[in-house]
Amino acid sequence: MSGAARDDRTDTAAESTSSSTPVAQLSRDAARAQVEALTSRILELRDAYYGRDTVLEDDASYDEKLQRLAEIEREFPELQSQDSPTQTVGGRAESTLFDPVTHAERMLSLDNVFTPEEFAAWAAKVERDANRAIHWLCELKIDGLALNLRYERGVLVSAATRGDGVVGEDVTENVRLVPGIPNRLDDDSVPDLVEVRGEVFIPKAAFDALNGLQREAGEREFANPRNAASGSLRQKAEGKNAAQLARMHDRLSRLRMLVHGIGAWQNPPVASQSQIYELLSRWGLPTSDHASVRDSAESAAEFIRYFGEHRDSVEHEIDGVVVKVDELALHDELGATSRAPRWAIAYKYPPEQVNTKLLDIVVSVGRTGRATPFAVMQKVRVAGSEVRQATLHNQDVVKLKGVLIGDTVVLRKAGDVIPEVLGPVVELRDGSEREFVMPTHCPECGTELRPAKEGDVDLRCPNARSCPAQVRGRVEHIGSRGALDIEGLGEIGAAALTQPEVPATPPLVTEAGLFALTLEQLLPIEVIVTDSETGLPKLEADGEARRRSPFRRARRAPLPGQEPTKSKPDPPYDPTGPFDGDEQFIVSSAATGLLDELEKAKTKPLWRMLVSLSIRHVGPVAARALADHFGSLEAIRAATAEELAAVDGVGPIIADALIDWFAVDWQVEIVERWAAAGVQWQTPGHPGPGAAAAAGGVLAGLTVVATGSLEGFTREGAQEAIIAAGGKAASSVSKKTDFVAAGPGAGSKLAKAEELGLRIIDAAQFAVLVTQGPEALDEPAAAGE
Repeated sequence: MSGAARDDRTDTAAESTSSSTPVAQLSRDAARAQVEALTSRILELRDAYYGRDTVLEDDASYDEKLQRLAEIEREFPELQSQDSPTQTVGGRAESTLFDPVTHAERMLSLDNVFTPEEFAAWAAKVERDANRAIHWLCELKIDGLALNLRYERGVLVSAATRGDGVVGEDVTENVRLVPGIPNRLDDDSVPDLVEVRGEVFIPKAAFDALNGLQREAGEREFANPRNAASGSLRQKAEGKNAAQLARMHDRLSRLRMLVHGIGAWQNPPVASQSQIYELLSRWGLPTSDHASVRDSAESAAEFIRYFGEHRDSVEHEIDGVVVKVDELALHDELGATSRAPRWAIAYKYPPEQVNTKLLDIVVSVGRTGRATPFAVMQKVRVAGSEVRQATLHNQDVVKLKGVLIGDTVVLRKAGDVIPEVLGPVVELRDGSEREFVMPTHCPECGTELRPAKEGDVDLRCPNARSCPAQVRGRVEHIGSRGALDIEGLGEIGAAALTQPEVPATPPLVTEAGLFALTLEQLLPIEVIVTDSETGLPKLEADGEARRRSPFRRARRAPLPGQEPTKSKPDPPYDPTGPFDGDEQFIVSSAATGLLDELEKAKTKPLWRMLVSLSIRHVGPVAARALADHFGSLEAIRAATAEELAAVDGVGPIIADALIDWFAVDWQVEIVERWAAAGVQWQTPGHPGPGAAAAAGGVLAGLTVVATGSLEGFTREGAQEAIIAAGGKAASSVSKKTDFVAAGPGAGSKLAKAEELGLRIIDAAQFAVLVTQGPEALDEPAAAGE
């Protein structure tokens, strides 16, 4: 998935995190409520950014939420948990696409400053703490994807994304196709083990060329180079045909990497960060030409100022400058917080601004029915990409900004990612401009718009069941990585099934019929490609709406065993005609592939099924908790609000949302029709809710932690095997842990288990444990005696 996707399911949470009340004036209950809301929203933003390559808010808004959370936690330290976003790094390592890899040394993030004054204050504090002269290594902050390369005896053995800083995704095979990354380091000074950290990116010229190919193919363009790099690297070769593999390899060949540091390594023969760069370059690794060592903080500030004014001169996108203490000895002295080193900082540049013409303001409807005004502008290039639309949030924001249709407006890329209209250039008005009037009815289905509750600024379409825009959004959500992860059910696939040009009646009026789709329903379908945010048609070079036929019949072919004949020409081929049993059609792989993916999705874990239902507030964390505790949808539906709320990770708000969702008949119909089509609504072997889970099974009453790569089990499969055997699948090691199943890549959890003297088993023993119980583990030893 790439590009900025439409997602407005957490409007209430987003509003509740923007309180301007000074932290010192908050009551404890108000502080707790803000901590919960902020944590939920920040984790959602991280999951979207790191897990789905999707940007839901700009950097500045994200940073404000993180800073607000940190302020509240400083004032109310008892509200800070170990897994708070202020204490953790990046996204959560829950991908189903790639195997997990545990980094030998944790990958930290960086704290940010945004003004020269903030940078000067940070540098002064570091100098005071160091109490000696400091040299500053300055380098450009690449807008790409953080990567960890692990070399053993000079050979590249793994490449992994940062993930949550401890566990990332294994993208080794794809990284081998990226030019400039050596598979072997040939130098006598290479240690037996070394982790090399860097950033994968796509150069500006390659990004423009790639988007040109996307346009020619009628596919979605990448929103920015960072999404292009991440989306290209996080692809699976499995299941692709020859043409798709060729495109995948072409995209990977456009990527580049620059390395900027070391993780774990043995016997470092250097004294400074800049010497590390010299060493990495000698080993044959790609390093930046723009790094510079400065002998004062003032000189480092000059470096920052220079590249702030010459960003366009760099071959790749940058969003700031990273400044590090060059002396390695000071790194240990200065130390680090739980998420960032104290010896380095990222200076974030303000986004670029340009002027353009506001041609129109249109209203689009999202998955939750929220009606959002969008600015449609004369296309303009800003911060490295072309922009023609930007969100205006709601009618009050339009009034606040003071923009009129026809204005020349000031546009920027907030966080260099999301386009934002700042306001009009009033001096350039000529009297032809006109005010925007918010529509009273849904532009998609004609239903009267209204607030969800009294006092809400946002207007919503209440026709949730059959508003085409809302159905489309929910179907796209079902196919997303965070839900059922269905290949082919992205932006275009969802639009084709719910809002096609051909046929007149869409295959899906609601998502209830998704798992009962047939090949006949999919052939043929044509759809106008629209922007995922605004709903506006994407245009060809000549201004015509861009059309695609993702599911189509290509041509008539002989039946198996039947030879083609030249003497008897084929009758005219009608691509819309019915199947008559006497002919065979060669159909697009997209149609058959989608049906295959839907069939596989029927048996995906219960928690993913719950997420796919678009129940308000039920994201992956709550869904896992519900699935682990109850084991089936039937048990969840039978539970009272009090029983639901008592589940760790659920609480009363989510409990009420579940009760409300199942009280709506058309939503219950989705569950029933999916079940009739073969969807599995239970965890196989789960003994039942609550206490019943501990009452039966070979692991009844036992707690097991699975870490690393266990042969024969995926990460989720190992957890589900523990639960199916009646045990508790814990995510952290403690004195209460009975067994730790550890495979290759096990890191800190294995070390903690050894420290506590816990029972550690391998993959083969784990398979015995979850099927036969702990007694079976001791049988071979007893036989040997």
